[in-house]
Amino acid sequence: MAKEKGGFWVGLAAVLFHPATRLLARRRFEGLEHVPADGPALLVCNHISYLDPPYTAVFTHKRGRVPRFMAKDSLWKVPVLRNVLVGALQIPVRRGSADAQQSLAAAGDALVAGRVVVIYPEGTVTRDPDFWPMRSRTGVARLALEHDVPVVPVVHWGTHEVYDHYKKKLRLRPRRTVTVRAGEPVDLSEYRGRPVTNALLREVTDLLMTRIREQLGQVRGEEPPSEFHPGRSREHGEAR
Repeated sequence: MAKEKGGFWVGLAAVLFHPATRLLARRRFEGLEHVPADGPALLVCNHISYLDPPYTAVFTHKRGRVPRFMAKDSLWKVPVLRNVLVGALQIPVRRGSADAQQSLAAAGDALVAGRVVVIYPEGTVTRDPDFWPMRSRTGVARLALEHDVPVVPVVHWGTHEVYDHYKKKLRLRPRRTVTVRAGEPVDLSEYRGRPVTNALLREVTDLLMTRIREQLGQVRGEEPPSEFHPGRSREHGEAR
């Protein structure tokens, strides 16, 4: 399969991330066929560890695609990393209504250009004590409704066992398995063409995150909860 060209910085990231993700854990990639081999796509992901993005990146790159991540703008302040993010055309997400709209517009431009955009709608590592998805921001729904592209749910499991952000623990032994699984694109045809209201955005966001939650339950071999964690705090004591 011919790979989408990403330039020097994408190549550098690939050289670093492919072996690093293999070194940190056993990788189990499933459902790659659901990520389009060409053309635009929106990958909607759960977020359980700061290690999720490298595994999402390698997963997407294994499909021959170059991911455009929507990531916190604070990462652009990190020396060297900033060069990689800018060079690889990643998308900074800034808090505040006007700046958030600019981020969504940039993501929309990437979709129009036929790129793969990766979004973590929770906005941060989940605060659910059992690592299920929490109530998410509705920007993902706005993107999905404004651009008629495949919307692919992607789940991660195991990255939190390698690095738990809330407990500040990195565990390399015993060696864990990290699973990344893409599901079938979510059919949003019944929502398209309707007036975009806050209620519609919330409904579509919850639909997408429900699909992710169900898929995560399959990966974990567990029954998922019926409600989303509100996202305000964790049992670990961290406040929003």
